Formats: sequence, C-alpha cells, structure tokens
Amino acid sequence: MKANRQQVEQALKTRSGPRIFLLYGPDEAGSRSFLPILAAGMGHNAERIDLSGHELKADPARLADEAAAISLFGTSRFIVVEPAGDEATAAVEALLEAPAADAPVMLIAGALKPASRLLKLALADPTILALASYVPEGRDADRLVLDMAKEVGLSMRPDLARRIAEAAGGNRAVVAQELAKLALFVDAAPERPKQVDFDAVDAIGAASDEGDLGRLVESVGNGDQATLEAELLRLSSQGIEGIPLIRAVLRRMFLLARLRAEVERGNSVASVMASHGKAVFWKEKDAVTAQLSRWRSHLIAKSVSRLLEAERQVKAAGALGTLAVDQELFAVCRQAARLR
Repeated sequence: MKANRQQVEQALKTRSGPRIFLLYGPDEAGSRSFLPILAAGMGHNAERIDLSGHELKADPARLADEAAAISLFGTSRFIVVEPAGDEATAAVEALLEAPAADAPVMLIAGALKPASRLLKLALADPTILALASYVPEGRDADRLVLDMAKEVGLSMRPDLARRIAEAAGGNRAVVAQELAKLALFVDAAPERPKQVDFDAVDAIGAASDEGDLGRLVESVGNGDQATLEAELLRLSSQGIEGIPLIRAVLRRMFLLARLRAEVERGNSVASVMASHGKAVFWKEKDAVTAQLSRWRSHLIAKSVSRLLEAERQVKAAGALGTLAVDQELFAVCRQAARLR
C-alpha cells in the first residue's frame, strides 16, 4: 500500500506492522537513506542479506527461503534487494504466499513506471509499504542540506546550503560526500561543530576539479568526444569508472535542467546565471553558461533518462555494466556536439 515517509520510518524503527518495503522513485539516494534506520532497528549484530532482482528472477523461491531462515549465530536478519524491478515480482509473490517470516525485506528500485508489475503488487497489498522518493527541490533541498550538515558538525547560511543542494542535483548521497569533505577540511565533528562559508566550499571544489571529473563533465556537456575518450582512459587507469562518472555528469544535467526551466519561462541566460550567484562554482560558470544556451529541456530530460538507465545496468551487471556507461556518455556527448 502507498505510504508516507513517517509511516515507513515508524515501521522500521518499531519493527511492527508490514515487513516488506518497496522504496522507489528517481531519488535512489533518498530510498537508500532508510537503510541505516532499518539496520539500527534490527540491532548492531543483525545479519544483512543482499540480493539483486536478477538473482531472484533466476530463483524466485530464494527470497521467501532467506526471509524464513534462522541465523547461525542466533542474531536477527534483514534482507536488502537492490536493484529491484519487475524481475523480482515473482519472488515477492512467493514471499507473500509463504508462512509469515520474521526477517524484514527492503526492495530498493529506481523510477518505476505506473504499469510496473512490482509497483502494482506493492500498492495493492496491505502487507507491503511502498514509498516513492523524489529529488528534493527548493526549500526542501535547502533544509535537507542544513539537517545533514548538522549531523557532521557543520553549520552554514541558507544560501550556502542552497548552492550545495543545487550543485549536487538534490542527490542525498552526493550531498553527504560534499559535506564529509567539508567537515574534514575544517576539522568539524558533531562534538566539535564549525561554521563554514563559501570560501571553504570553493577551496574543496577547486581541489577536486583539477584532477577529478571536471574535464570529463565538460567534455560531455560540450560535445568534445576526443577529450571524453582521453578522460575515460585516464580515469580508468586510476580505477575510476562506472557509476561515479554517471553521477558526475548527472549533477551537471540536473543543474542545467533547473536553470533551463527558468530560461524557457522567459528569462535570459545572463539573468538566470546572475540570479544564482555562487550556486555555480566560479570555474564552471563559463561552461555552464555556454551549455545553458544550447541545451533544451527535452534533450536534458532525455539525457538524464539514458544516464539513469546506464547506472541501473551497472548495478545489475557489475563490471560488465561499465561498458554501458561509456556508451551512454558518448551518446550524450554526440547530442551535445549536434547542438553546437
């Protein structure tokens, strides 16, 4: 059945009510944010069982078997299925038909279409809590950053929180990474809180931009296939491939999507860039301005969809899925080249 965040949190913390949770939607980091709540509710010695939808497709009875199994050490157990899609539907049906099992099951899916068999099953069954997570925007995104910053010992002005939220595309996982870097940079901790400003954010941004993923992101957005090929080779030699590349480009696409929406409401590119002030890292402003002038909303949305699907393929196929990442990065890059 359809649930809200409070209902899911309550069920996870108290271990009462439904024992099956389907967390889906475009904000996969938001869905994963429930994992620590589940783990804490199960106790520090709990055994976590990780499965994938593809494993369950091959063996639909395994989910029910794992949910009914008893830990060798007598501790509690919980099951995480990720990625979970329609291929896991038969396994969930088998679990619902099996005798009641104590182990809770959390299925983490990305964006599911309304016609999804798994989603329809979850919404129709009162013993499953289904919650859609969407990327936070506006004040919700600002509040998310402020709350997460407090957890690692950071305090900041709302406009700085907004900049971090926009740069991260509202992705909780990316926000957490950036805040962790900030906390390390200023030596902050929950018991040692520190105030941070734009200069600190610029400092860590400058440090990562030079040797990290900045050139790859710009090559994709600008349609520079030669640079993209060189960057893929360089990053691969450093062991950086797959999902980190996808998410770096997605952050830029999410930023362009928000800014382009303002342009298509009648605002000029210059005024939109000016109104966002320090929300865009100063080294990236020229590139973002140029890309904002060329990219249209429907093309950005199409590219985001392709990149999210590539990320899903990586999770499903492991190392082999990194080939899909390179292919989709080149596909987006070629689209950008046609816009020049």
